[in-house]
Amino acid sequence: MTKSLNGRIDEDRCHLVLRAIDVIGTRWTGPILIAAVRGARRFKEYRALVSGISDPQLTIRLKGLQARGLIERTVIPSTPVQITYTLTAAGEELVAALQPLSQWGEQYLAHDDA
Repeated sequence: MTKSLNGRIDEDRCHLVLRAIDVIGTRWTGPILIAAVRGARRFKEYRALVSGISDPQLTIRLKGLQARGLIERTVIPSTPVQITYTLTAAGEELVAALQPLSQWGEQYLAHDDA
């Protein structure tokens, strides 16, 4: 939880942290964001990189991330039409913000059996 300048817990900021956790805690979001880090990818590439995800779930997650402004969908007019998905600036910032959390997890949770 975050504290304000007077030392009290800042409930508004705490609420935003919980909302951010809801976004990143949704199943498949992490692996999709990791797959997107290396640039534009097509649907089949995400499916291959995100082990165990079904086509309907991948579609739902990509649409959800797009609605949140984290992933951008680009239609490339060709025959056949190509559609790619890339991280937006907000998505890149989210991935960067998750790096310290990942490091914390490696340091303190790597040996958890749970």
